[in-house]
Order: sequence, then structure tokens, then C-alpha cells
Amino acid sequence: MKKIKSFFWGVSLFALPVFAQQKPAYLDVDKPIEVRVEDALRRMTLEEKVAMTHAQSKFSSPGVPRLGIPENWMTDGPHGIRAEVLWDEWYGANWTNDSCIAFPALTCLAATWDTEMSALYGKSIGEEARYRNKNVLLGPGVNIYRTPLNGRNFEYMGEDPYLASRMVVPYIREVQKNGVAACVKHFALNNQEIYRGHINVQVDDRALHEIYLPAFKAAVHEGQAWAIMGSYNKYKGEHCCHNQYLLNDLLKRDWGFDGVVVSDWGGVHDTKEAIFNGLDMEFGSWTNGLNWGQSNAYDNYYLAHPYLNLIKKGEVTEKELNDKVRRILRLVFRTNMAKERHFGSFGTEEHALAGRTIAQQGIVLLQNKKNVLPVDASKVKRVLVVGENAVKRMTVGGGSSSLKAKYEVSPLEGIKARLGDGAEVIYSPGYASPAVKEQDVLGAEEPDKMEIDADALRNDAVKWAKDADVVFFVGGLNKNDGQDCEGNDRSSLSLPYEQDQLIAELAKANPNTVVVIISGNAVAMPWVKQVPAIVEAWYSGTEAGNALASILFGDVNPSGKLPFTFPARLEDNGAHALGEHPGDSINVKYNESIFVGYRWADKQKKTKPLFAFGHGLSYTTFAYGKATATKKSLTADETITFTVPVKNTGSREGSEVVQLYIGDKKSALPRPIKELKGFSKVKLAPGEEKMVSFTIDKTDLSYYDDTQNRWVAEPGVFEAFVGASSDDIRSTVSFELK
Repeated sequence: MKKIKSFFWGVSLFALPVFAQQKPAYLDVDKPIEVRVEDALRRMTLEEKVAMTHAQSKFSSPGVPRLGIPENWMTDGPHGIRAEVLWDEWYGANWTNDSCIAFPALTCLAATWDTEMSALYGKSIGEEARYRNKNVLLGPGVNIYRTPLNGRNFEYMGEDPYLASRMVVPYIREVQKNGVAACVKHFALNNQEIYRGHINVQVDDRALHEIYLPAFKAAVHEGQAWAIMGSYNKYKGEHCCHNQYLLNDLLKRDWGFDGVVVSDWGGVHDTKEAIFNGLDMEFGSWTNGLNWGQSNAYDNYYLAHPYLNLIKKGEVTEKELNDKVRRILRLVFRTNMAKERHFGSFGTEEHALAGRTIAQQGIVLLQNKKNVLPVDASKVKRVLVVGENAVKRMTVGGGSSSLKAKYEVSPLEGIKARLGDGAEVIYSPGYASPAVKEQDVLGAEEPDKMEIDADALRNDAVKWAKDADVVFFVGGLNKNDGQDCEGNDRSSLSLPYEQDQLIAELAKANPNTVVVIISGNAVAMPWVKQVPAIVEAWYSGTEAGNALASILFGDVNPSGKLPFTFPARLEDNGAHALGEHPGDSINVKYNESIFVGYRWADKQKKTKPLFAFGHGLSYTTFAYGKATATKKSLTADETITFTVPVKNTGSREGSEVVQLYIGDKKSALPRPIKELKGFSKVKLAPGEEKMVSFTIDKTDLSYYDDTQNRWVAEPGVFEAFVGASSDDIRSTVSFELK
């Protein structure tokens, strides 16, 4: 009896002796899951089945108390476990034991280009979710970075489908080892926040299959994800939370997905479409899951009483319902009622240090003229830190990813802690953003509107800069509406709050000005030639300040690489060059097709990106030798391996991300000049050389032929490009597919 009790919480104790005596098949953890699912399904009433398909609170759906089947409890991710909220409100419940570790944003994780970091992330956040008794983590997100204006890009893994695919799989596997389902989102084509609830995406089949689906497919086939979240937008004129093609034809039929499809909150719009078009569980807000209105109205959801009534009237059968419930039971038996489910851990030093390591590996050194970085802490006596982002809490706000962190080390605190008493650290704000009401706090009031004297703030910072040994400007974006925030997109590529003028004047006042950008998006840098050093520090979570300081002062050698392109101008991005963002509020056309990110940049002969995809510097140097191939040609059932020697030619240990791109010299349909098909992060001591190898096969040479609706690998000559970024190719090898 103790053994059964330990598997799930919330089971009626009076029922346990009966279970123990009868031992129904669905309670026998040694039986195959499908046997347990069918046994439980047979025992359920119609009302119990329908109840399982919709929410009962903001973040939970019913179990079957009569049978001892527990509730499902979701938690927002993917950067930390959200604080408990009230049953039917978004406001925090004011628990005292729900302060989590905030992990770096997924853009930072992607910037590590390290699958081991992804596994560490998944393990850590999975343990936190398990300890809080959540059985579904709403994340990770793998929507493609199509435009730098998308307010939610910071939650995703960049512009390249191959990179996102490789990084998402270890995350999912490690989360699910904790008995917590990873709910991969947002499926699919959710690439903007403006008009997200109804915009219909018009995209050709090539771009859909080559760019926007591969990471989801990898999550299902390789990650074995137990849950997928539908997206708010439309595709083929149907909302993606109940979309015949995406959910039934593609996900469940073609990909063989056996998990649950969860709606985004309020993403359901019609009962019959939800019944027949692939949705399994409906979540949302208030009256009908979508609109503000009556509280505790979960029985009014599209998959609640309206569904039950249709069945009772004979207008629909239980066929679709049984499929939904089978999937939900499968979820329960994989998580809450699994044979082995550890208790996890929460808010621990181990998790905080894991987050710090991920941040250190993901921070990108964009520019370092005259080796201004790293700063020698023993040689500076007065350090000036400028910028609101040096002190602003970045774990709060931004929409559903907002967190109640156990603590957050700011950049200013991290710099001060690293320098100790060895130097004077002066802080000057330099700029300010308008104060906003705190998110998810009951009774929070709109702050008083205070006039910001931008000139006075800027002049004060510039005055202090003249006498400092080094200036660290810490700016970028924040989590306010219209910045890196759910629900809206940015209006410009430029930095907000007059930061550009401030940076330019700081650079004039002090040649040792280091610019630190905190963001989840690319920004314009009109001052790029005026400053010697630029660092992209992302939203780095609980240990953000300590991670940043370790890079600035050289305790850790930077090794992050950009997971998306920084264009010099917004018009240098394909979506904006061809005029389709954000659309006309009804439709948005992806006119750039497959030419997203560096694929578009490679096509442009007269313009170069500000910083290319895959770019990132180090405090040491790396020399690439000549790449070689194991053969000159391969057939459809063979593989070919490329090998390149990489040597650390500097004076300190460092890690380099070696990247493999493949280009098709001639094809029937247009193809990118090159596409990422492999990467490897290799650590090298000074003077050490290692051989880095990549093996590819026919699938890596294929493209999706929308005239045949299938993947095609055309015979012909290809090129393998090995380099340090998409625009820094060090060696090229030609080969042929027979």
C-alpha cells in the first residue's frame, strides 16, 4: 500500500485498500502502458472522460478521483518554474516556498552550441518541476527566429532548424527522466506576437518543411516528447490549436506522435473543430477559455459541457473522445503514475550553478578591438558601470515566462563582487525606462508617471566616464511591453530609451568603453565602430551578474556563438526586405520562403550582416587546418565524413564551435548557398590540436520538393564548408552524390 501511495499525490486514502486488494491493471506499474490505458478507459464514465479534456483551473485539469487517477498540473517554462497562482486568477498565490531558480533564456542556451549544456538545462529544470509536483512543463519553445522584432524570440532557439533540432532533443529527454512531460511549443508558425490570435500564415511547403517544422519533428522522433502545444495563429485558414493538417495529418499520422496536444491558453475557438481537428486538452481563461467574463466557468469551455451535450444528443460519437482520453491517460502513466519518479529538488545551489555555467557558455563576445577584454582586475582602480539594465530585474515580466526567482544577481552586483575591495565601483543609470505595473501581483497599482530627464542622466554618466579606468555600459532591451515580451512585437531594431546617443558619448569620453547588451533579440548598433568591445549577455537568470563578471574579467573564456543573425539594418532581414511583417492583420505572407536568417544574408552581394550567424570571439585564437573527406563521392545509402584539424594558437585554454555547412552547386529548385549540417564544441589547451569530424548522409543533402511533396536528394556536386561562423569559412571540400 505504501508503494502505491508514493506514486501519486491527491489519491483518496480510503480507496487505497480497495485498490490494493483488487489491483486493477491500470494500477499495475509493471504492465505495459497501453494495457493500463485500455483498462482505465473501460472503467471511466462519459462525464469523467470529457472532464479530462479541459481545464479545471488556470493550470490544472481533472483526474478521476473515483479511480485514483490524479490531476494534471502544468507549469509555465521554459526558463524556470512559475510561481503558484490563484485557482482562477493569474495573480500569484503568495506562497512562501515557490521561489525558483531562474535559468538563462533559451536564446542563451542555443548560443552555447553545446548539447551537454542543453542536457544539463533539461535535467535541472525538470528536477525543479518535479519537486513542485508539476507533471507538464510548458516548454521548450522552438519557433524559428524569422524577424528580430518578434517579442518572444528570447524564448526560442534561434533562426536555424538544424541548431534548434540538435539543442531541443537533450532538453526534452532530461526533463522527462524526472517524470515530467516536456510540452514543446508553439506548433506551428508562431513567429510574431502582433495579431497572434488570428493572423493566418501563408507559407510555401518548402519553407514549412525545411525551416519551420524540423525542430518539432526532432522533438517528436528523437526527443520522444510527451506533449505538444498548439499555437494561437492560423495556418491554411484554421487555428493551429485545432488544425486538421498540422495536428491530425502531420503530427499524429505522419510523425506517429502518441502524446497529448495541449491548447495554448485561450487558443480554442470552436467545439467541433476542437473535437475533430486534433486537440486533446483545452486550457484557457474565464468564460469560454478565451474571453474575459464569468469566473470558474470551466464547464463552459469548448471541450466541456458543449462537447458532452453533443455526444448525449448523438451529434458526435465517443470515437474522438476516447482517442483524446487515451493520450491523456498515457501522459498520466508516464508522469504522475510512473513506476519510478524521483522527488526532484528545488531552488538549490546545484541548479543555480548549472544556470551560471550555461550562461557562461552562452555569452557571446561580439567585438574585442585592441583586446580591451578581459579586464585585468588588479590594474583597475575606478570602474564605472552605466545603464539601467545593470540593476534591473530581468527574471520578472515578459509574459508567461515571468518568474519569482529565489534571487537574481544583477550585473552591478556581479562586478562589485568580483572586484571586492580592490577597486572603486561607481554606478550611474545613464538612461531609464518608464516604470510599469508589476506583473501577476494582486492589487498592483500603476506607478506614478514620472518625467525622465534623459539629458541629465546621460550627462551625469558621461561626466563620471572621463575619470574611470574602464566603463561597462549595460543596456539593451528589457521585458516591458514592446520589448522582449509576450503579446507584442518591437517597433524598431534600434535600442530604446536613447541608449544609442548615450553609448556614443560614453565612447568619446572614455576609449575603454565596453558595451554589454542584455536582450533576446538583435539590435542595431550605429556606434559599433566607436567602441572597442561588445558583449551579448542575454537574459541569464539567477546567476546573471556573476556569469557576466566571470567573462568580463577573464575568469571564463567566452565561447558562445550567435544563434541568429544581427542585421545592420532591419531591411537586411528577409521578412522585412520583402515587406511581410506583420501582415495586414488578416494574413501574413512569408515571401522570403526558405531564405531565413543567414540563408538570406548569403544571397545579398552588397550587404553584410552586422554580426553573422555562428559568430563569437574568444580570448584565445584558433587555427583551422585543411578539411578532408573520407571519399570523393557517396551513393544514396552511404555516408561521408569530413575531418578538420583545429589548434589553439593562443596562450590560454578555450573552446571553439566548429561549424559544418553544406551547399548544393546545382539543383532543380533554388537552394541556399549553404546550410548548417553539423557543429562541435571542442575545448583546447594552449598549443593543443584536435581533429574534429562530421559525418553526413543523403538526408543532409536533401531538400523538400513541393512539386512532389517529398524530400529529394539530387545527384550532383556539393560543397562542405567548415568554419568558425556562417561568414568565416576556413576550409572547403567538394564531393559528389552519385
